[in-house]
Amino acid sequence: MYYFIVNPSAGSGRGRRVWKAIACYMDLHNIEYEAVLTGSVGDARIAARELTEKKRQPGLLIVVGGSGTVNEVLDGAVLHGIFDLGYIPAGTGNDLSRCLHIPKRTVRCLKKQLYPRHFSMVDYGVLSLGSSEISHRRFMVSAGMGFDAAVCCAASASRLRGIMGRLGLGKLFCFLLGLCQAAGCRSSRGYILLDGVKKVEFNHILFISCHIQPSEGGGFVFAPRADGSDGRMNVCVVSHSSRKRLIPVMLQALTGRFKKHKGARMFECREVSIHTDAPLPVHVDGEFCGTQTDLRAECISRQIRMGI
Repeated sequence: MYYFIVNPSAGSGRGRRVWKAIACYMDLHNIEYEAVLTGSVGDARIAARELTEKKRQPGLLIVVGGSGTVNEVLDGAVLHGIFDLGYIPAGTGNDLSRCLHIPKRTVRCLKKQLYPRHFSMVDYGVLSLGSSEISHRRFMVSAGMGFDAAVCCAASASRLRGIMGRLGLGKLFCFLLGLCQAAGCRSSRGYILLDGVKKVEFNHILFISCHIQPSEGGGFVFAPRADGSDGRMNVCVVSHSSRKRLIPVMLQALTGRFKKHKGARMFECREVSIHTDAPLPVHVDGEFCGTQTDLRAECISRQIRMGI
């Protein structure tokens, strides 16, 4: 049995068009399926919980939407063991589909989910937020705090995001938005603790991003060595007194040639705890989660099975 969770509003309406093509194929080939179409933020999380609570093995759950929809499904699913997940991209950024080399054509992508030649085991992360009242969020691509989260917040609030995405200018839009955010970006003293052992202190933290997959924000490669199935995270820390340092960082990430340079450091771990003196904005898979001073991110190894 195939179950679909569909975000019709993904990609400024592209999700609806993609779903029509999928439903037409499924009906034409007499393939049994059920579909839940979301209407607002949080619906995908509720639908995933209800589907995975009903049956210990609900069959293949296929998400049609963007990275935010995948994040809601992953966050809401009740995981009894290995979770079978399919994904048909219909958003604007589509970092997950880019990292997993998922076909862009809808029907071809659907066939990959229905008749996979092999399965790929993919890691996911868990972000713990807060110090007194702790909440948890799963993520499949990246999570972080500081400058990149501020850009995610501004992008989600902008009406231009969907328009630029449809024109194929999503990366340029995020880059220009990043330039605007860089001028007023807040920094903070703080430290990270890697795997509970190694403590590294910083004076001017601009952003810290924890990566399961190499890119975020529609194709900005901040962790080129990240491997989504090695059971580890790559952590990128950009810390410098001058905010101008963010410009070469963004340019290198935009071109996929991110290298070590002054103010940027890379780490690899299974778990990282982050503390900052000042509260900074936080994101999970590009979704804004408020401001925090304490985070803990952990990589859960190979719990999701995807047909490719």
